[in-house]
Amino acid sequence: MNWSEFFAMNGYAFYVWGSYGVAVLVFAIEIALVRNRRKQTLRSLRLMRDEMGESA
Repeated sequence: MNWSEFFAMNGYAFYVWGSYGVAVLVFAIEIALVRNRRKQTLRSLRLMRDEMGESA
């Protein structure tokens, strides 16, 4: 078996590599969304902490 046969996957390369591509894309989007949500949550907590400090 050589590399071209491996990457061709007996005619199923489009489906196999396409599935890997979609999975990587979904993981990347998920990571970006989680990071964004974390930033928003930390910002919200800082604002809450600052408001509590001012009123005390």
